[in-house]
Amino acid sequence: MKSKLKLTKEAKEKVIEDIKNFFLNERNEEIGNLASSILLDFMIEKIAPAFYNQALEDAILFMKERVEDIYGLEIVE
Repeated sequence: MKSKLKLTKEAKEKVIEDIKNFFLNERNEEIGNLASSILLDFMIEKIAPAFYNQALEDAILFMKERVEDIYGLEIVE
């Protein structure tokens, strides 16, 4: 399964503004919407999959621990 993260128009606009503010506040550099959008697309393509995969691993571990908890409820005769 290979699907690209999709943001709503509103969410994308918010993140683009956040990127522009980051560059202005942290680097004293003004960048425009196009540069911010390109950077966001790069992060979605290259970085988001790592976070997604980590979230899946965390969810799997959580579920395994819950299953082990259920086994602890077993009545042993």
